Amino acid sequence: MEMLSNMRSFDAYPKTVEDFRIRTNSGGIVSIISAIIMFWLFFSELSLYLGTEIKPELSVDTSRSEQLRINFNIVFPHMPCAFLSLDAMDVSGNHQLDIIHHVYKKRLTSDGKPIKSSVEKQDLARDEASVDILSDKDDDNCGSCYGAETEENPCCNTCEQVREAYRKKGWAFSSLTKIEQCMEEGFEDKLKEQKDEGCNTYGYLHVNKVAGNFHFAPGKSFQQNHMHIHDLDILKFAKGFNLSHTINYLSFGIEYPNSVYPLDEVSKSWEDPDSSASYSYFIQVVPTSYEDLAGRQIESSQFSVTEYEKSTESGRSLPGVFFVYDLSPIKVYFKETSKSFAHFLTSVCAIIGGVFTISAIIDSFVYQGLRSLEKKVELGKFA
Repeated sequence: MEMLSNMRSFDAYPKTVEDFRIRTNSGGIVSIISAIIMFWLFFSELSLYLGTEIKPELSVDTSRSEQLRINFNIVFPHMPCAFLSLDAMDVSGNHQLDIIHHVYKKRLTSDGKPIKSSVEKQDLARDEASVDILSDKDDDNCGSCYGAETEENPCCNTCEQVREAYRKKGWAFSSLTKIEQCMEEGFEDKLKEQKDEGCNTYGYLHVNKVAGNFHFAPGKSFQQNHMHIHDLDILKFAKGFNLSHTINYLSFGIEYPNSVYPLDEVSKSWEDPDSSASYSYFIQVVPTSYEDLAGRQIESSQFSVTEYEKSTESGRSLPGVFFVYDLSPIKVYFKETSKSFAHFLTSVCAIIGGVFTISAIIDSFVYQGLRSLEKKVELGKFA
């Protein structure tokens, strides 16, 4: 008992007798306001504790051997799918012509409505096998390639096979009326039937992680004397190529939380019916890595963009939509972090103690001020 009695000397919170405590209206107001502030700060701190904080870091990008994924969904309301081709190339010399790998094309009516059962998906490797010139010669079923045949591929039995043979040779494909396969299939008539349609092209493609470009342009593309050429001769019945478009979305890599893509919902229109336009988007791609609380990493990219458009009336440029991209040597790392329970508990104690202390100081000032004012009124010194 004597030891418990000695513990009183360590009491840092001496108590006052209830009879000597004075309760005031001003003290009640200060207490209510303090309680409201305390609860507000407590729930704010609780939301921060339950939420996550994203911390960015910068580092030199050393992952150049990877490939870059490009996702897109673009609508061309006045460009038929049969006219449109997608090509990609990079500074390393890798040319991917007339890309259809992982890409869908959906035909649209003149007022923008999808045509039923018109979605086309063609795998690049499978398409090359089906469109490729026949390697096994069959005298009973071996169509002419009209000068473009080779020892490995001597036969062309469809219009598309002849067209592919011409492309591999680097020849323009223009004389449809002289090609029996195209006349039998009505190839030109099919093109004319679609001339008033639109096209929605979407999907994704993989490119080397170096500077390059991909573009949408009319006509099938081929290489001639190390030059990239689009064959527009078979589309000569078209008066012009209206490359007006709406970019529903365009992104690089896999989507990560809170990502922002500046080209989403961007629309461009060309009003001159007698000429075409060339649209260029110059994109600076910043490699980005996002790590969540569970330690899972998402390798993606963010980008900035500048735009430029010009008329092709002079004939010096190809009508199309060009996306020219370059990669930043700096990589951004985003990492999700959360506050520990010890940090939360410390913050709550600081809130309670701080509010109580400030409230006591304010209440003391108000109480002493009111007492001084009452004394002056009693002595008649307050005028």
